[in-house]
Amino acid sequence: MAYLFTSESVSEGHPDKVADQISDALIDNFLAFDPQSKVACETLVTTGQVVLAGEVKSNVYLDVQKIARDTINKIGYTKGEYQFDGNSCGVLSAIHEQSDDINRGVDRDTKEEQGAGDQGMMFGYATRETEDYMPLALDLSHRILKELATLRRESKEITYLRPDSKSQVTIEYNDDNTPVRIDTIVVSTQHDEFDSDDDIMLAKIKKDIIEVLIPRLKTQLKPEIAALFTNDITYHINPTGKFVIGGPHGDTGLTGRKIIVDTYGGKGAHGGGAFSGKDPSKVDRSAAYATRHIAKNMVAAGVANELLVQVSYAIGVVEPMAIFVETYGTRNVNLTDGEIAEKVSEIFDMRPAAIEERLKLRQPMYSETAAYGHMGRKNEVVSKTFDIPNAESKTMDVELFTWEKLDYVDKVKKAFNL
Repeated sequence: MAYLFTSESVSEGHPDKVADQISDALIDNFLAFDPQSKVACETLVTTGQVVLAGEVKSNVYLDVQKIARDTINKIGYTKGEYQFDGNSCGVLSAIHEQSDDINRGVDRDTKEEQGAGDQGMMFGYATRETEDYMPLALDLSHRILKELATLRRESKEITYLRPDSKSQVTIEYNDDNTPVRIDTIVVSTQHDEFDSDDDIMLAKIKKDIIEVLIPRLKTQLKPEIAALFTNDITYHINPTGKFVIGGPHGDTGLTGRKIIVDTYGGKGAHGGGAFSGKDPSKVDRSAAYATRHIAKNMVAAGVANELLVQVSYAIGVVEPMAIFVETYGTRNVNLTDGEIAEKVSEIFDMRPAAIEERLKLRQPMYSETAAYGHMGRKNEVVSKTFDIPNAESKTMDVELFTWEKLDYVDKVKKAFNL
């Protein structure tokens, strides 16, 4: 029987994502000057105010206020009328040193014996629905908001957009779990005040989304995906009406509140741990990236068409407690899911230090993860510059989204005789 499935995304200007981006900007700056920094940093943003809290062990001193302000300005909160802007908001730092009780469970005499930074379970997922091995509804939700942000920054015609926005896409699937059409698209975007009445304003926004944004988006998609955009789609554009008050002024934002947006849009599973603001010794982050790397390489190698990997840890313990695999009946090898999991543990070293080394996680690579999802992104090398008080700037090449590399496909094929 055909069914519907929905995923959502939120923009870089959503208050929770503002908080995530500030936290990850702090991570990047610490790692740029001290790659062994241990950081767990939470951010709260509200009307005219930013609060930084958390624990840090590092040999570098940062101007955390400047980092927060630069991040806010980069997102686009640069006007006093937003009631939250990078130049005038207050920034309160309550960051202190990491607990020795936690640190002694992580640090060891040798790097290889590093313990897990916390207990918990982490999941990775991959599917053949898209070329990035991501669920289609989430992929389209992210793409809509990326294009909306591009229009906000570059369009000469659409000048009313503000940074805060959300999207949602509902896909109809057939009995074979194949997407057959897009049922519904929801877009809520913050905007400037209009001189006209509300009905004219809403009609203008809806027309621009449907006639400008969607055609631009379709040109970026493979033909078979673009074909899902039919004339039968139901659009809900700013369904509550006026959306002038938004961002941290309209809704308080906190680090780590968009974990499903950050991962697979409700497909697969999630262990509950957020990513942003955590250095890679925290397995909430590093092991989630490692399981995505596993799942993507396994699906790309042909082991299954859809695959979920779970790994679990105890704080301070080197080896994972268990590795679990679910192939949803799509496996292409004559093995049980349990037997596949055993082979996974032989191919991929899931000790925390091994994950850090394999995925190069001690780089300042995290600011780019903090909006539009941590998974399904482009693996590339970029040049980044960091500043530190009373010292010279530091420019370095950074490899982003290393967990998206298909560098283990040959090893997987050999292990599974594919």
